[in-house]
Amino acid sequence: MKESPIEANDAAVADQPATLGTSRFVRACLRQPVDRTPVWLLRQAGRYMPEYMAVRKHHSLLEICRTPEIAAEVTITAAERLGVDAAIIFADLLLPFTPMGVDFEFLAGEGPVVHTPIRTLEQVRALRTDRVEELSYVAQAIERVARHFAAPRTDGDQLGIIGFCGAPFTLASYMIEGGSSRNYIETKRMMYSDREAWPLLMEKLIGVLTAYAAQQVQAGADVIQIFDSWAGALSVTDYREYCLAPTTELVRRIQALGVPVIYFGVDTASLLPTMRQTGADVIGLDWRIPLSEGWKALGETCAVQGNLDPITLFAPQNVLRARVHEVLDAAAGRPGHIFNLGHGIVPGTPVENVIQTVKWVQEHRAQ
Repeated sequence: MKESPIEANDAAVADQPATLGTSRFVRACLRQPVDRTPVWLLRQAGRYMPEYMAVRKHHSLLEICRTPEIAAEVTITAAERLGVDAAIIFADLLLPFTPMGVDFEFLAGEGPVVHTPIRTLEQVRALRTDRVEELSYVAQAIERVARHFAAPRTDGDQLGIIGFCGAPFTLASYMIEGGSSRNYIETKRMMYSDREAWPLLMEKLIGVLTAYAAQQVQAGADVIQIFDSWAGALSVTDYREYCLAPTTELVRRIQALGVPVIYFGVDTASLLPTMRQTGADVIGLDWRIPLSEGWKALGETCAVQGNLDPITLFAPQNVLRARVHEVLDAAAGRPGHIFNLGHGIVPGTPVENVIQTVKWVQEHRAQ
């Protein structure tokens, strides 16, 4: 009987040598034993941090993303200030839009805006897939970060370097809606009714995202995280019919580059068993489901990442510490847990609480 994609992926991971991956973070992604739980945080470089806001006084978000020196500086500063076990490159999900011929900008109070949404087959056909080299500034930033963290830290561990990209559905929704959305009416309209435009859009996005991820891996990324921020807007049936196959294809192509893949979505508790079918090495959990329940839904052979509510970082330290330990105790020291938030750090978060959270995770030892 033919082996399933999940069984094949599990077997491949099990066959990998124990020395694979020089960092605690990478070993955890591969479900290998670690001396303690590694920790990094979604949006760990952001508007809550004074050092980042000082940079933003002189540069727009896109200027930072497209200037390797500045993007690397922001990435390094946050990782060192917090003392985390992995640095995620400072970039934006929508950067691949520009070489594809989709213009966008960030408007104050509105977020990203695509002025000419992609809603017809003709527009999908016109999307470019041959200009991915224009995104090389992200790889250049990763090279700088990788060089900076090349030497092991005082504890002997190598800091992990994370590259990332958006998932096909989430990027398509931005393209089609023209920005953020509550109901995804236009996206689902194309999904349901245009059996030529939707598959072609998925195909083009997969091609661009694979090449983009390859640039990042070649530059030194140890892991690629795929953000499916809006997948939680889908029913299980719709996710299976319209998104599972393209997402699985992207995961497989990135894994073929030789790195683990983290797959993360928001409000996806109902989708977890289906998300597992993508074969991703790690599934990110948000805070809406207890870690133990989420892990059970995924199966013990899958690594998990998460899942503290980011707003808990505003709580008094006794409450915050209790919530941190709740997550760690639920993981119980099993191989394959990476501590993180269930979504990104929000503006106004007390930096000292973020730093303390990282320290508590690193001091914790499974009982």
